[in-house]
Amino acid sequence: MSRHYRYRLPSWARNCITVVEKVTLPVLIFQLIRTLLFPTSLDVFLLGALVGLFIAFYLEWI
Repeated sequence: MSRHYRYRLPSWARNCITVVEKVTLPVLIFQLIRTLLFPTSLDVFLLGALVGLFIAFYLEWI
């Protein structure tokens, strides 16, 4: 895949990706606090998935 794959998508798909990218950090922080207070296996799994998604956006893999 090329580095500018996001720009080949239709505008509605680019908008969805942009919204998810902007919302990921606040949800990640909320999930971190929730996992520290009430740790369950589902919370740890969700936290790991959100960290992976955040890293993918940060390194521009998505």
